[in-house]
Amino acid sequence: MGLLYTKLYVDFEPEEWKQISNTPITFESLKDNVHLEIMDTSQKSHHLKFKKGGKINLFRVVGKFRLTWDNDEVLI
Repeated sequence: MGLLYTKLYVDFEPEEWKQISNTPITFESLKDNVHLEIMDTSQKSHHLKFKKGGKINLFRVVGKFRLTWDNDEVLI
């Protein structure tokens, strides 16, 4: 399972992502090779590419967001 913390909200493009749950907030990729760039709390940039149907969970934690995903849904 992948895990990152960020202080910035991640933008999910509506033509690439669909919110499928509110508790927890979960987004699902609508096509292959959907790219996300995430800046972690130490200002390091992470680039992730998701397969079609890949999911990312977003949890609000005091002053930041915790993002989790299944590594099998990420393209290398």
